[in-house]
Amino acid sequence: MTPIAIPPLTKDLVRVLIDADTIQRRVDELARQINKSYKGIEKPLILVGVLKGSFIFLADLCRRLTVPHMVDFISLSSYADSSEITGNVRLIMDARENIENRDVMIVEDILDSGFTLDYLCRNFTARNPASLKTAVLLDKPERRRIDVKLDYWGFQIPDVWVVGYGLDYAERYRTLPYIAEMVPVEG
Repeated sequence: MTPIAIPPLTKDLVRVLIDADTIQRRVDELARQINKSYKGIEKPLILVGVLKGSFIFLADLCRRLTVPHMVDFISLSSYADSSEITGNVRLIMDARENIENRDVMIVEDILDSGFTLDYLCRNFTARNPASLKTAVLLDKPERRRIDVKLDYWGFQIPDVWVVGYGLDYAERYRTLPYIAEMVPVEG
């Protein structure tokens, strides 16, 4: 595999928390676990990516899956007009696939407060899937305000603002190949 070029850090990116190669190795491990768990399923597993943050993680993960699967998306907002978490989750775009009696996996970029994933799990459970699992790239347990069950997770991280590999700050840094800690610089 060709090493991934690392763009230079900027004045508001403090440090690389998880480098690109480490992320790719962990995505490989998660795909192997999922392939083992769903081996022999009859209907394709429905992977529901939570936009926008999960799209890179989901793309890398599903390309490594050998079990039958399909991809859908949902978009939610749990933030008001700031970065302050309110606990209010708003559905912006619903998944299109009927998940009744289907195996479903919610794929999320980060779990911090738990409000968004809890909302999704309750919402999807009401739709009567055959099974419902969660896959999250980053887990910030220090920020948890509501208990949410994780089935697959990539990394536990400290309570810092992170960007890269799908996560953004004001739509910036989303496509970095690594996860970086960020401290916004005014100006």
